[in-house]
Amino acid sequence: MSCCAPSAELALATIDPHIADEEMLLASRIVDNGIRQTDLSVPSIHCGGCIQAIEAALGALPGVERARVNLSTRRVAIRWEAEKPPPPFIATLDKIGYHAHLSDLGSDLKDETLTELIRALAVAGFAASNIMMLSVSVWAGAEPATRDLFHWLSALIACPALIYSGRIFFQSAWHSLRHGQTNMDVPISIGVLLAFGMSLYETMHQGVHAYFDASITLLFFLLIGRTLDHMMRERARTAVKGLARLAARGALVVHDDGTHSYLPVGEIQPGMTILLPAGERVPVDAEVMQGQSEIDCALVSGESLPRPAVAGSALSAGTLNLTGPLTIVATAAAKDSFLAEMVRMMEAAEAGRSVYRRIADRAARLYAPVVHLTAFLTFMGWMIATGDAHRAVTIAIAVLIITCPCALGLAVPMVQVVAARRLFENGIMIKDGGALERLAEIDTVVFDKTGTLTLDRLKLASRDRIDPSALTVAASIAAHSRHPYSRALAAAGRDKGLAPLVLTDISETPGAGLEAHIDGTVYRLGRPDWTLSDASTDAAGAGVVLSEGGQLRAAFHFESELRPDVQQSIAEVSSQGCGVEIMSGDRDEPVRRLSAALDVPYLAGVSPAGKTQHIAELTASGRRVLMVGDGLNDTPALAAAHASMAPASAADVSRSAADLVFLRNSLTAVPQAIVVARNASQLVRQNLILAVGYNAIAVPIAILGHVTPLIAAVAMSASSIIVIANALRLTGPRPGKKFRTDDSLPQNSLRSLRVEEAR
Repeated sequence: MSCCAPSAELALATIDPHIADEEMLLASRIVDNGIRQTDLSVPSIHCGGCIQAIEAALGALPGVERARVNLSTRRVAIRWEAEKPPPPFIATLDKIGYHAHLSDLGSDLKDETLTELIRALAVAGFAASNIMMLSVSVWAGAEPATRDLFHWLSALIACPALIYSGRIFFQSAWHSLRHGQTNMDVPISIGVLLAFGMSLYETMHQGVHAYFDASITLLFFLLIGRTLDHMMRERARTAVKGLARLAARGALVVHDDGTHSYLPVGEIQPGMTILLPAGERVPVDAEVMQGQSEIDCALVSGESLPRPAVAGSALSAGTLNLTGPLTIVATAAAKDSFLAEMVRMMEAAEAGRSVYRRIADRAARLYAPVVHLTAFLTFMGWMIATGDAHRAVTIAIAVLIITCPCALGLAVPMVQVVAARRLFENGIMIKDGGALERLAEIDTVVFDKTGTLTLDRLKLASRDRIDPSALTVAASIAAHSRHPYSRALAAAGRDKGLAPLVLTDISETPGAGLEAHIDGTVYRLGRPDWTLSDASTDAAGAGVVLSEGGQLRAAFHFESELRPDVQQSIAEVSSQGCGVEIMSGDRDEPVRRLSAALDVPYLAGVSPAGKTQHIAELTASGRRVLMVGDGLNDTPALAAAHASMAPASAADVSRSAADLVFLRNSLTAVPQAIVVARNASQLVRQNLILAVGYNAIAVPIAILGHVTPLIAAVAMSASSIIVIANALRLTGPRPGKKFRTDDSLPQNSLRSLRVEEAR
């Protein structure tokens, strides 16, 4: 894989190390007593070998406590002693072949690797098909002159295809060898180049056999596997960027002399006064100084209902101001804000997940040295036995081709593609092939509540017991607001077919409610303390109250519906041998009621950091956790879990952080995904056994000299076809299949359950 051009920071480090040190200090932050952390972007990270090399090189620098690579975001987090000058991070990485620059979440360039792979695959496919057509003519018994002509034509087609399509492997192999390492691309490159070289030699000497078709067909099959694998991996690299995009770009700051100016969020310091209009996100952690509004705090608690904001209320960066303008005072700089901490938790969680090594990576680590040694010993053996260098090289090339990891390269991605199709048929999207392997290993499922076990929209509770005339008035007034309560009331009026009333003098008081006149009578719809002239026991606990002339007309409660098939889903997950928990940022009472109805343990009032900590504790105890959540506050936990799922209704960032996204309302997507993942894991292992078994049979025959490179290429292609056919055997729940239910769960409790969000 090619490296990016040296960055400005790298040039700076070369020209003036002192200036580079100052930049490094400004870009770093204190994370512990006497410890700083610096984040670097390293675009050329692409495999487990890169992780090992980078962490080893940086970890050996004086003063460095540790270096941790995040494969998903291609970043390195380095912790070093604060009292010492910054170690030469960028220069050290450059020495081992990795260009780096200071990390900026918003500055990443578009990854062009997939485009390169697709182009290389198209060229290899075109060349392989044409060379094979010429080869068939030779096999059919062409005259020597025609045979030689076709060999030269094949060489003309193969040469540019080899250079263009093969560079994907050649660059990676050379990069590895140049720094004293090896990877799967080394035997691939050697085999392809030797097969082409031997074919060119035979063509130049009017030989009977040439193997251009073998070398280019080999590239074609390997590029299929590489492209599929990259497509699955690349979908998992957008979560941190999405979370960072929630941050405000700046804010309107009030200076001491009363003037206003717009400052970038990075320049806002604690103590600055900020004007925050309705509809904008809080730029930094702050406290309300003046004004009244409601704040969407889903980022912090996951609770779908807005919270009131009055003087003295603490606000977290990234939360959304809904209804009224506020004057706030910054209590932290942007880099120390809640949102920045969420980004850091995400990166730390993803870095921990990247330590997981996929099955193919583990197999490849042992494969390359074995292949090299086998081919070398074959060459030496035949040289000693016959002294014929041509024959020894031919047999060694046949061994390299027949042992080429084409079947191994397809074993995993083909199963993952079939599994992705099967999941898609059931309304489930998977973004990372490695997640399929992790999902097959889970033994604990942790569910968020709001938006996950329940739907994220509010519904008017007990609507049949509400006076229709009062509901008509409330729905008519509510239609003039976009508040979640108002939308629920307006929807209830539409569902009952109530005709809207004619209103006059409609006004909205931010954070309080709506006021309107009907035939000269004043109606208010909103908070009880604002709508009523006297306290009313009938309005106690109500989310919204309708008053007529200051007197109570009706009180409204709201609820969130359970997702369809919650009971079936939890029963099936339990029957699969997994423990189940509920973990929510909501208040204890609604979570406890849901937990009792489903008969599963729960945690309530948990912060985003607390969720991540709980996942870490479960992991430390040996559990492998599947986190299912939808809120922004679930994002770090989704990244920290062994595997993760989110509904399509989840926040954009949560969908990006999750390994799988289910598109339908039903929660049966969770057990369905586990079934497919476990079946896929079995097929992957079968494919690996088939690939190894093929080598165990074919390699001895090739070593004995009974296989030409052409036959080796045919055998290699046959093994790949067998692996693909086995992958197509993947079974799983068919669309529309219903899982069995467990009658031991309290069905009556589930039917009557109402999660009253307003209590």
